[in-house]
Amino acid sequence: MTIAAKPEGYLESPVERLLTAKCVSGDQNAWGALHRQYFPIAVAFLRRLGVKPADLEDASQEVFLQVFRYLSRFREEAEFRTWLFQLCITQARRTRRSYYVRAVLDRVLARSSGEVFVSGLGFSEDAAFQRVEAALSRLSDAERAVFVLYEMQGVSGKEIARIVGAKEATVWRRLHYARRSFRGALGFEEEDDGA
Repeated sequence: MTIAAKPEGYLESPVERLLTAKCVSGDQNAWGALHRQYFPIAVAFLRRLGVKPADLEDASQEVFLQVFRYLSRFREEAEFRTWLFQLCITQARRTRRSYYVRAVLDRVLARSSGEVFVSGLGFSEDAAFQRVEAALSRLSDAERAVFVLYEMQGVSGKEIARIVGAKEATVWRRLHYARRSFRGALGFEEEDDGA
C-alpha cells in the first residue's frame, strides 16, 4: 500500500514513532499499547463507514491483522492514523461488498423473508442512528469515505486527500455531493443555490 508523503511542516509524534518501532521489533507490550490506543478509533470509523454492528468486531480485527502483517513495511511517510484510516476504508468496502453478495444469495435461494422494516420519525437515539446509517448507505464509497472522515472524524481536507489518494479539490467536490445526498436522504429540502 502506497502512503502519501507527509505535509511540509508536519511534526511526527515521537511517542507514535517509538511505539511503532517497538512493535516492529516484536515488543508485545507495544503491540498491546498500539491496539488499545487505535482499536476504538478503527471501530468507530468502520461503524461510520457502514459496517454493521454484528460485523464490527471481525472487520476491526481484520484491520489489525493487516497492521500486524504490514507495519514493518510502513515507511512512516504519513501518520500511522492516516494509514489506519486507509486500511479501514478498504475493509469497510470489502465488508459492504459481502452484504451485497449475501443479499443476492438470499434472493436467489429464496431465503429472504420479504419483511420491510420502517422506523418511525421518533426522536430516540436508536431511530436517529438508523436514519443516519440509512442516509450514509445511499452515498457512493468515495463520497461516504470523504463525508465520514471530514464530518464525523474531524480530519482535514489535506489529510483526507492523502488517505483516499485523491486531489484535495476532488475531496471537496465529493464532500459537496455527499452533503447534498445525505441531506436529501434525511428528508431535508435542498436550498436553491441558483445553479
